[in-house]
Amino acid sequence: MTTSYIHRRRVLFGDCDPGGIVYTPRVSHFVVEAGLEFLGDVLGGPAERRMFEMGIAPPARKLSLEFLKPMSWDDELEVAVHTLDVGNSSFSLSLLGTVAEVPVFTAELSLVCVSTESFKPVELPDEFKKGLLARLVG
Repeated sequence: MTTSYIHRRRVLFGDCDPGGIVYTPRVSHFVVEAGLEFLGDVLGGPAERRMFEMGIAPPARKLSLEFLKPMSWDDELEVAVHTLDVGNSSFSLSLLGTVAEVPVFTAELSLVCVSTESFKPVELPDEFKKGLLARLVG
């Protein structure tokens, strides 16, 4: 089993609702942010730039979240990310958010590899697929 990639961020005041709890849609932003940082680690550089250089983009196909515990501003969030599944033109990531080692959310993010010219699904480039498979857990 491979080690998960860990993305760290501090929860900001602006991420929270008036009650001081993280506003629900912000968690989806945390998931996408951590996923892109993970992909940057897979590709050895900023994910968006590296993928555009390959002529691909990764629109989301599915996002599922389970909230386990509320988060508040100034919480130090760690999001562990690993590859869940890799297909010919799609892949899925598994994410676990924790604060002080306590799980606060789980998520699954599925993405499709599309051409930046036609926006139609294309096969994952070999370098990308190999990097994703190297981070497959389970």
